[in-house]
Amino acid sequence: MLDVAGLEPMDPIVGIIADDLTGGLETAAMLVAMGVDCKFATDPATVQALGSAPAIVVAQKTRVIPAADAVRRSKAAAEALLASGAGRLFFKYCATFDSTDEGNIGPVADMLLALTAAPFTAYCPAAPISARTVYNGHLFLGQQLVSDSPKRLDPLTPMTDPNLVRVLQRQTNAPVGLLPHRIVSGALLEASVAEQAASGVRHFITDTIYDQDLDAVAALTLDWKVMTGNATIMQHYPPLWRARGWLDGSRSPEGLPAVGGGGAVLSGSCADRSLVQLAHFERTHPVLRIDLLQVSSAAEAVEQALSWAGPHLARGPVGIATSETPDAVRMAQDRYGRDGAAKLAEDILSGVAAGLRNIGVRRIVVSGGETSGSIVEKLGVRSLKVGAYGGPGIGRAVTEEADPIAFCLKSGKLGPDDIFQSTLDSMLKPEHFNAIN
Repeated sequence: MLDVAGLEPMDPIVGIIADDLTGGLETAAMLVAMGVDCKFATDPATVQALGSAPAIVVAQKTRVIPAADAVRRSKAAAEALLASGAGRLFFKYCATFDSTDEGNIGPVADMLLALTAAPFTAYCPAAPISARTVYNGHLFLGQQLVSDSPKRLDPLTPMTDPNLVRVLQRQTNAPVGLLPHRIVSGALLEASVAEQAASGVRHFITDTIYDQDLDAVAALTLDWKVMTGNATIMQHYPPLWRARGWLDGSRSPEGLPAVGGGGAVLSGSCADRSLVQLAHFERTHPVLRIDLLQVSSAAEAVEQALSWAGPHLARGPVGIATSETPDAVRMAQDRYGRDGAAKLAEDILSGVAAGLRNIGVRRIVVSGGETSGSIVEKLGVRSLKVGAYGGPGIGRAVTEEADPIAFCLKSGKLGPDDIFQSTLDSMLKPEHFNAIN
């Protein structure tokens, strides 16, 4: 257990390492909505310059890069957060446990255990509000096992095995155990952890079906050096921090300023939800759909997209997308390879984002975690001021500069049909913060 006796009032309570920008921003936004001041960086080297806050997020594009690179980049984030005084680390990944047999969840978690000398950690990807639940170690999306859902067709991290104990065990050499629902919802959680840890278990998948299960897991892991999971579990810590007195006197978050200028939707996600949202936006706004099979080069595609966008932007927001159906994605991967197709799409949309900034676009909604990472990197954004949580998969932020850019970095799998237009409209107004303690 973590000895917190020496925790200074201005030391971060938690340092959060996120494996993509959409999830990292969502996590920060959840904390902000609960009255917890949270800093957000995309570069570990920026952490020291952010100033003090109860929570700091470092979000990087590490979900689908080679495992060794993900470990290296995540370690840099962890070391920067620990150097800032963070009392504990939280590794944030997707509610659908997006990963492959090579990683990157297991290798990064193993690194964090070694770095902190923590004896074990737990995994809580569940988000009951979005019908992401875990029972008997099996991940469900609604009534479907994840392996029966559209996630089985994900172009980068297809989830074909619903048993998270098996999935994680293929990514780590350390034993993986399960905290079943009868234990999570009962009074024997600590005893079960101690018993399994004594037999060598270092990784615990947690069954979580209801919000009260998340309460139990948060209480169990409050003093652990390392915890992992989806953003949703983070909402269950602030009441515990307040009960400990850790938030007394901390500065409350501020709302976001209004941002004018042109508006654009950039969609690289191929999730069913994103395709529906894009079609809804297209009913009232022009959308340029870029077919990767018809692209001769990323540079040419960027030039053509910007030439198309210029005249339309004078009349309102536009959409530019590489989002495609699973069949079209497979054809692109057959031509360019899995990673090559993804890189081409990201190069195009990040190049378009840079060009749009140069012609006055200041409100940008990005759909897709990998796309968000590429765009933010291309624009040279190293930190953001985060707004309050706007619903599952939705995080809003602005750059802190004289001529700010407003971002919504959105998970491709989440959000209502009208999210693109409603979010662009909301950026035109200041956000007045009211904590939902």
